[in-house]
Amino acid sequence: MVRLGITGGIGSGKSYVTHLLEKAGLPVYDTDTEAKRLMLSDMDIRKGLVDLLGEEVYIGEKLNKPLLIGYLFANEEHAARINSIVHPCVKKDFLRWAVSNAGHEIVALESAILYESGFDDVVDYVVAVYAPLDIRIKRAMERDGATEEQVRSRIASQMDEEVKRNRADFVVVNDGRPLLPQVEELLNTIKNRKGEQDACVCRI
Repeated sequence: MVRLGITGGIGSGKSYVTHLLEKAGLPVYDTDTEAKRLMLSDMDIRKGLVDLLGEEVYIGEKLNKPLLIGYLFANEEHAARINSIVHPCVKKDFLRWAVSNAGHEIVALESAILYESGFDDVVDYVVAVYAPLDIRIKRAMERDGATEEQVRSRIASQMDEEVKRNRADFVVVNDGRPLLPQVEELLNTIKNRKGEQDACVCRI
């Protein structure tokens, strides 16, 4: 099995590329969705959050979101503490999930913060979905009803897209050119290279 990591910043089209991979038959693990699930169901995460923030971080079987968000965004050190509790458990859950999908040649993990969270450690190849900044801003403004200033602020808080692009094994360029042929070429390339030990930097 090949484990493929999919990443990209706001407005890059990462989710749409992931949708195309799903249509091609790949099981996809959405780290954002699964992290929210695990924060309620995983005992290690629950213990870590209670130890950090107190029993009131949970209200019954739900998260006390105002408390958690207030702590999380207070400063970078707080965010790092939360991430150190959640991300290792998400990694373990992904690896268990991948084993449960062992009948597939390729599975994918989607994460906007793949490098920042260390999820690149549990995948064989990373695909960066890339779009020029002006296109990303326009897409995010239209999608979210946000101002240009708001979108630029959100983009500035993420890892630079050029850094992601240069670190990735594959790049899908979403600047208006057709995406499906790029995704098909990506999958064919990975299948042909299956079993190789070293991942070289390739560009789709």
